[in-house]
Amino acid sequence: MGKVTGIGGVFFKAEDPEKLYAWYEKHLGIAREHGYVAFSDQPGGITTWSLFKKQSDYFAPSVSQLMINYRVEDLDGLLESLRAESIEIIKREDSEYGLFAWIMDPEGNKIELWEPPKTPSDA
Repeated sequence: MGKVTGIGGVFFKAEDPEKLYAWYEKHLGIAREHGYVAFSDQPGGITTWSLFKKQSDYFAPSVSQLMINYRVEDLDGLLESLRAESIEIIKREDSEYGLFAWIMDPEGNKIELWEPPKTPSDA
């Protein structure tokens, strides 16, 4: 069965993402590149920190202002286990960045599950 191995990202909505990014960079030194911040100081991959416009529907159907991306191993095995527990899989997709799926927790928070792409050393 697949399992969570870490936090892949933290995403939250902001009234003015550009202004908030500037505040975080000025006061906390959190600087973005390519539209997001990537912390790469832990084993197993990066942790992304990203702001979305308040009107973004990326978190839908959740109305929460925050979404966590969990890094997982064996996404398909985990999804199989979740389905067996009657947890609805909102969507699953393959991407150049890896495998993704989205579910909702019991309190209505959307959760993003991410299996990073395999690297040559993983093979």
